[in-house]
Amino acid sequence: MALYESKTELWDLDINVIQPEGKGPDPATDGNSGTKPFRDVFERYIQPCLAELLGSSLFIFVGCLSVIENTEGTGRLQPALAHGLALGIVIAVLGEISGGHFNPAVSVSVFLIGGLNIILLVPYILAQMCGGMIGTGVAKVISPSMNYAKVSGAAFNTVQADTQIVPATVAEVIMTLFLTMVVCMGAVNGRTHSLLAPLCIGLTVTADILAGGAVSGACMNPAHAFGPAVVANYWSYHWIYWVGPMSGALLTASFIRLLLGDEKTRVLLM
Repeated sequence: MALYESKTELWDLDINVIQPEGKGPDPATDGNSGTKPFRDVFERYIQPCLAELLGSSLFIFVGCLSVIENTEGTGRLQPALAHGLALGIVIAVLGEISGGHFNPAVSVSVFLIGGLNIILLVPYILAQMCGGMIGTGVAKVISPSMNYAKVSGAAFNTVQADTQIVPATVAEVIMTLFLTMVVCMGAVNGRTHSLLAPLCIGLTVTADILAGGAVSGACMNPAHAFGPAVVANYWSYHWIYWVGPMSGALLTASFIRLLLGDEKTRVLLM
């Protein structure tokens, strides 16, 4: 206690008594004080976007590769398991940095329930779209050209006729509603938050692909549709994979507001 008091008294002294003006080095300063504003900006805004870029790249790379290299006879099982496992892993690894969205529809739904700063919404979506292109591009580079061409570069090509538009769009709305509801209730809301959220989210993606893959391709993620569309230049009925998931995200936010009222959600980013 005496030592603490003596240190306190020392710091209370006039610096000119200890070091006469014009003599000796400048008073010591905190070496980090000049970089603190930049560090705060980097950690609060840049790091989360980098995490979304990296996570989206890895997730969509695994997803696209599982479609391109899908073994005969496995049907939708291989892509379903690969997508679900990859998403659960990247959420568990990077979720504490960015919230683990990796999906524009998820970012929109989390924003609407109060779990994401509006300043980060557009950067998140851009990072996810860039991640989609990076992941798909790497998958194309390492895949045999024959396998790549056979599945249109892993682009979502399930819808081939106008008669499939309504079923496919409705399927995307419902499956995205299911996914974003699990994300918002299991990982964001403080009242229903679960430590098993990454596992539950991954299992939801797997279940959706197994159930609705034949109807719409079970995208649920505009960035996942955008990346392969750009790399393979395949844009047929691409709008479905924006309208459906975004509509599902809006419905999720509406249902959560109805279920929980104005209760504050746990903000993911500081």
